[in-house]
Amino acid sequence: MTKTQTNLTSPSWDQRVDVIIVGSGFSGLSVAIETLNAQLDTLILEKMPYAGGNSAIDAGELSVVGSPQQETKHVKDTPTLLAQDMLINGQHQNDPAKVRYIAFHAHDIYKWTTDVLGVEWSVGIGMAGGHSVPRTITTKTGSGQEIHSKMMCYMEKLGGHINYSTFVEEILLDANGRVTGLKVREGYQFPNPRSGQIRYIRARIGVALCHGGFSADVTYRTTWAPHLTAQYESTNHPGATGELWREAERIGCLLDKVHWIQCTPWNNPKEKGMGIGWIFSRYAAATDGLWVNTLGQRFVNESANRKVRSEAIFEQQRNHLRTLCIVNLAGTQNLEIVRPGYIQDVLEKKLITQFDSIHDIEKAWNIPAGNLEKEIENFNKRIRKKVDRRFHRSLRGVKPLVEGPWLVAEMSPKVHHCLGGLSTTVNGAVLHRDTHEPIPGLWAAGEAAGGVHGACRMGSCAILDCLVMGRAAGKDIAQHKVAE
Repeated sequence: MTKTQTNLTSPSWDQRVDVIIVGSGFSGLSVAIETLNAQLDTLILEKMPYAGGNSAIDAGELSVVGSPQQETKHVKDTPTLLAQDMLINGQHQNDPAKVRYIAFHAHDIYKWTTDVLGVEWSVGIGMAGGHSVPRTITTKTGSGQEIHSKMMCYMEKLGGHINYSTFVEEILLDANGRVTGLKVREGYQFPNPRSGQIRYIRARIGVALCHGGFSADVTYRTTWAPHLTAQYESTNHPGATGELWREAERIGCLLDKVHWIQCTPWNNPKEKGMGIGWIFSRYAAATDGLWVNTLGQRFVNESANRKVRSEAIFEQQRNHLRTLCIVNLAGTQNLEIVRPGYIQDVLEKKLITQFDSIHDIEKAWNIPAGNLEKEIENFNKRIRKKVDRRFHRSLRGVKPLVEGPWLVAEMSPKVHHCLGGLSTTVNGAVLHRDTHEPIPGLWAAGEAAGGVHGACRMGSCAILDCLVMGRAAGKDIAQHKVAE
């Protein structure tokens, strides 16, 4: 028997449950809550010694249509418009059925997080890159931990359980190609794949793969995107590696556009991981300031989607230029309302630098004398006319940058999100690469599944994807009868 034909038709199972969920982030917990509500014996496996993965370090942003925050600001929005934005930004590489399903369940998810989970949302509303109207709301804490911790409490209240430090070594199939369970290593010590004790866990109904992406796995990601070498750090937690992506491919799962890997453009190279400097680049300099290269020239629409901005910075780097974001102190007022004390914090951490004059910026960054000053003058002219003919940025509400002090930070992209993944139905059933039919007993949701975002994920759509599609998969699993 070859490795690709792994079968356990008469195994000695160490444990039997109805449903096994791999991963304890937003999508995994969403699946679990639905299966637990259906009275199914559900086990969650997590390879790390802690729960959440990227969900625990997320910024807590959610795209919502028809939120109270939109109503307060009289924002006109529809699910159809959200779906249209997702498809346009995804270059129509998305699955339209999934996009429409997510868009038309966005408000339901908001109600679920507030009314069922008890998540508290800030009263403000933002317009993330790629969206045509403001629809991004943020948790009161400014962290995805607010959502994740409430999900954990609710899951545990329903009787759910997580086995930590449990590494999935193989997905097991019977002679008919049905997923029957998992071969795991309990007591796993990341990142040693041979650590831990081997055990076999039976899944009477099936397995849900909610293990996230592989942005932290340089070896695996460069097989799909060779340019994303170790030169580029990842914003992800260290466990965002590709073992189960390889395993899913081994058993015949259909993969969808795995080469689409998103980078965030605004990260500060002085920090490891996501850090906090990106908040200045994105929410101050990109909304009330401008981005320039070290020739003192604007090079991109600062409010474009992540793909456009990242690729623009990559182009500057190929030309041996560094990229800066600039705003004056007056332009940080909106950010300070949402995050009081933030600017002083990043100044003290030396993530951004304050300058008294534009000339001082030019001198510090070896920008040709007068170039930056001229660029800012031209930018102010565009602001006053409210027209940016070169980059087509909306300048509504932006004020001219007329006086200092000036705040500056460097930016460089970091690897952030795997846009492709396992090909699934709208309900999360994983498809086989040969038949394009569902593999019995196997589901996937969240970043492990493809088709939702296409070539570019818009900001604040990741949590939406995980919660909506996780619940869809959980409900579908609950509809299946026990196989034995």
